[in-house]
Amino acid sequence: MGKRSRRRGAADALSAPESEYRSPGGGVLVLRGAMTPATRREYAAAAGGSPLSREDAWQRAVEFLFERLAVRWEIAGTDPITRQKELLGRYRFATPTEREWIRDVLREHLAEHFPELEAP
Repeated sequence: MGKRSRRRGAADALSAPESEYRSPGGGVLVLRGAMTPATRREYAAAAGGSPLSREDAWQRAVEFLFERLAVRWEIAGTDPITRQKELLGRYRFATPTEREWIRDVLREHLAEHFPELEAP
């Protein structure tokens, strides 16, 4: 019986606030408004990267943020992508225009929700 009641309580757990961002093409990207301290440290390590490959560290930082913050991505009226693995896969196949929009959204989101973090 104890296990059952614990599971019910998990459904009532607090959830992070979410923010919606709309693209000019009609897509909607929903990002989490909370990050754990451990995730913030991992991001700082990814963004710091090697001084020999700043471009690689920058790309890893953007992908890291997308992976950790993206909740849902609806592209031009299609069914939204909500599974983390599928979100990351779709990001990796995004067009240059989509990637630029995502980077801009991530910068805006960090400035609003995580001003202490350096945006990529």
